[in-house]
Amino acid sequence: MNSSAGPSVHDDEDNNDDVFLDDSDIINEVVLDNEDLPDADDEFDMEQVEEPDDSVHIFTGHTGELYTVSCSPTDATLVATGGGDDKGFLWKIGQGDWASELQGHKDSVSSLAFSYDGQLLASGSLDGIVQVWDASGIHKGTLEGPGGGIEWLRWHPRGHLLLAGAEDSTVWMWNADRGAFLNTFAGHGGSVTCGDFTPDGKIICTGSEDATLRIWNPKSGENLNVVRGHPYHTEGLTCMSISSSSTLALTGSKDGSVHVVNITTGKVISSLASHSDSIECVGFAPSDSWAAIGGLDQRLVVWDIEHSLSRSTCDHEDGVTCLAWVGAVHVATGCVDGIVRLWDSRSGECVRTFMGHSDAIQSISVSANRDYIVSVSLDGTARVFELVGLQ
Repeated sequence: MNSSAGPSVHDDEDNNDDVFLDDSDIINEVVLDNEDLPDADDEFDMEQVEEPDDSVHIFTGHTGELYTVSCSPTDATLVATGGGDDKGFLWKIGQGDWASELQGHKDSVSSLAFSYDGQLLASGSLDGIVQVWDASGIHKGTLEGPGGGIEWLRWHPRGHLLLAGAEDSTVWMWNADRGAFLNTFAGHGGSVTCGDFTPDGKIICTGSEDATLRIWNPKSGENLNVVRGHPYHTEGLTCMSISSSSTLALTGSKDGSVHVVNITTGKVISSLASHSDSIECVGFAPSDSWAAIGGLDQRLVVWDIEHSLSRSTCDHEDGVTCLAWVGAVHVATGCVDGIVRLWDSRSGECVRTFMGHSDAIQSISVSANRDYIVSVSLDGTARVFELVGLQ
């Protein structure tokens, strides 16, 4: 009896203690944990999924990653976008029922550009073909010649002459009104990654993966200058901006360096060493005296070009892929983290943050009236953000 009674008494005591403790635990803690915390987590997850979206218009006509966007210089609502679905689209801000597909490309649409008067749009693709359209999306012509993908397109500042840089190390120029080939500029030893006419239309500057900048006469095709070697870039050029006075070219490179070149002499006049990773975007301010430089080292740096002084540094959460000046003071940036930010170039302060994209931003453009920033992303959407009360 004793041997069996002993344990049973202990069991009862233990059970009583345990039951009492368990009840209080269950009532006060365990039950609440099990019922409430997962719900809180669920709600938290829901909030994480429903990211804030600051856009006033989303264009979802594409079925793949977007690479390029261009706003019309004359129609504040007209936007062109292109991407990895081999398509371009013309569409209008706030008019979700209107879009015109730019058909006919056989590979990713890598570049888009409106002519200075907004009458024509050029679309360039990795298939090496350039198509020309009017502002309503009607096809005007096809321009052929390059043996590799189109890297960029630029229009002459006062005429319908179109310039294209290609992966096959050549640069081509056509008269888009007549669909006529005018000139080819050969000499680079690698993909021509950036280029433009000077704002006075008299000179062409092109940069390449071969780490050189070439300066050309548009009419004769003559190569006036080649900028290479010390103290210039040691790796391929990625981006370029030309001053409004047509005197300076600002170039960025994979090597993280930025140089200012005198276009007339072909001499490097200053070097802005401030980045530890590839430079992805450069842009002169409208005044020419300042410039903004963005890189994969997660920084945008605003420079006083005249005095070669850094004015402000704008830190990002990830690499800076693209930038656009919005008037004389503000700079907009697109970032690998999917956020568009607006910066005061004088203070380096972030004055606006525009959320909505879920993947890296590839390109941004500002509407003709400066009311909107349009951004395109690897997430397959173009988003329009409203710029209110900036002056």
